[in-house]
Amino acid sequence: MINKIQTKIYFLSLSIFIVLIDQFTKYLMIYNKKLFINKDFLLFKLDFVENYGAAFNIFSGSRIFLSFISILFSIILIYLIFRKNTLNLFDLYSYSFILGGTIGNGIDRIYKGFVVDFINLNIVNFPVFNIADISINIGFIFLIYNIFKNNR
Repeated sequence: MINKIQTKIYFLSLSIFIVLIDQFTKYLMIYNKKLFINKDFLLFKLDFVENYGAAFNIFSGSRIFLSFISILFSIILIYLIFRKNTLNLFDLYSYSFILGGTIGNGIDRIYKGFVVDFINLNIVNFPVFNIADISINIGFIFLIYNIFKNNR
């Protein structure tokens, strides 16, 4: 029993770690814009974008709706991590990554009214994104992998 609780706490801690990294990088971008903006690295450059929507700027200007969705999904994911006993490691990792990203972007929406995006890929024309977005995508990749792995 203790091992299951420790496992659940580990995965919740992973989500919290992702939130902290996400918020720290956004903080650095907000308060050091002049230092970081247009810094070009090999595969990406740093920009500063206030995203008032969700992915690809859909639902732009729907702060209350998107904030509600962030809170709702966070509650559902916390429930799944703590209450679902049939989850495998891929499920737990995927839910933890998605939870960390959802909370990270949710904090921005609730407190700032927009999500801070700052990573701009040089190699393809793609919307500017952040650490929370990366985390959510990693979580979805784990989910998709697990679905295909289990359906063989």
